[in-house]
Amino acid sequence: MNDQNLLLDVLAAGEARRESRRAMLKMAGTAGLAVAGASMLAACDDSGDFPGNPPPAPAPTPTPTPTPAAITDGDVLNFALNLEYLEAQFYLFAATGAGLPNDALTGAGTQGAVTGGRQVNFTDPLVAAYAREIANDERQHVLFLRSALGAARVAQPAIDIGSAANGAFSNAARAAGLVGAGVAFDPYANDENFLLAAYIFEDVGVTAYKGASPLLTNKTFLEAAAGLLAAEAYHAGLVRTVLYRKGIATPALIEATESISTARDSLDGATDLDQGVRATTSNGVTRSNIVPTDASGLAYSRSAGQVLNIVYLNRMAVTAGGFFPAGVNGTIRSSAAS
Repeated sequence: MNDQNLLLDVLAAGEARRESRRAMLKMAGTAGLAVAGASMLAACDDSGDFPGNPPPAPAPTPTPTPTPAAITDGDVLNFALNLEYLEAQFYLFAATGAGLPNDALTGAGTQGAVTGGRQVNFTDPLVAAYAREIANDERQHVLFLRSALGAARVAQPAIDIGSAANGAFSNAARAAGLVGAGVAFDPYANDENFLLAAYIFEDVGVTAYKGASPLLTNKTFLEAAAGLLAAEAYHAGLVRTVLYRKGIATPALIEATESISTARDSLDGATDLDQGVRATTSNGVTRSNIVPTDASGLAYSRSAGQVLNIVYLNRMAVTAGGFFPAGVNGTIRSSAAS
């Protein structure tokens, strides 16, 4: 009895072990199928193709567009300093026969020399006095900006204010139709030529400061720029007034301002940002045009690129030319493609 019970217990235990092994094998088989299925799906491409067909080329990763460096207040002031170097040198040579002192020319970038420039033999004492006043103002503008910028100030770049037939003044006058091919325009020859040369710069200076003012974030610098803009506007109004007064007796002077205005507008884009000093007459009443304004009576603005179009004497995107043969110093260097 005991032997029989023991045998039954052994058989029952063996059957239990076999059932356990069958269950384990079944589970292992199911898991293997799942792994194989997953591997097969992973090997298929999106269209259900199996290995053997080449996979589709991966979509190219777009190259991120580099973010242009933000223009700083220092960049704007250094751009203005380049223009002030140009104006100061022209007026100082015309009024006194000498330019800025050497210690007012140093700074970052390549320092350049001034080509041309000499004292004008003024015949009108008022024009001579105006020239000396503006020359002193422009010199102070240079010194002020250099002081405000400190060690970050740029050096004076190479400047062409000469009277050679292939120089900047002659090319500008030729573009305006004031001289013919191969003929020189000498801004130092007489009072009238000096005024027309000054007219080239002053109107541009006003539009440059107005265009730059929204770029300034520091209120102290903004106030300084407003003061510079006001001074340049006074200078421009003075030059335009004298040209208008002299043009009453010599109408060719007034027409010359219109020609220069048209030439400047041909360089800085399609928008009309310029006017000469020609008066308008309506119902027998004459109105002068000393202050060039838009329909709202506001002075025009030019971007830095448009200003460089004019001083480089080029309507394309370039980094040198005209009154700055090697370009200006600083971050803002390229004219606009207009």
